[in-house]
Amino acid sequence: MIRYLPIVAFVILLALLGFGLTNDPRDIPSPLVGKPVPEFSLPALYQPETKVSPDDMKGKVWMLNVFASWCVSCRAEHATVSQFVKESGLEVIGLNYKDEPADAKAWLAEHGNPYKVIAVDYDGRVGIDWGVYGVPESYLIDKKGNIRHKFTGPITPQIVDETLRPMLKQLRAEAS
Repeated sequence: MIRYLPIVAFVILLALLGFGLTNDPRDIPSPLVGKPVPEFSLPALYQPETKVSPDDMKGKVWMLNVFASWCVSCRAEHATVSQFVKESGLEVIGLNYKDEPADAKAWLAEHGNPYKVIAVDYDGRVGIDWGVYGVPESYLIDKKGNIRHKFTGPITPQIVDETLRPMLKQLRAEAS
């Protein structure tokens, strides 16, 4: 019986590996979906004396987009997010994550600024409260201030068409 133990262990390991390879690594469920947004009060990137808070968005459907100038994937999603914001009128708070403010400003000057306002999360503590695993990540928030969806990784045109646009339409129609 003991001589079959390595074979059984190998088969179990193969099954676990096969299961892991069939899952999307960007599909990380968030325990915050359906719950109120975590509170924060952070300095604004362009006006550090002004504080940015989710309270500024009460009664609106909005998105928090976590980005950084050092993030390659943020560059990949930036044009898509910018175009969607322009088309939809969705208000987006940028959360500049673990980044130097000067670097973020230079990056935005080069790539454009789709954000209503940008909060500076220099040490990443607010990102931890929101459950950020890495950048970019985005959270769609309803009018009541509840997180309705988390997007892990770059937002693509396919995500905009298949998920973001229909969800935005639904959230805007709720409680109107």
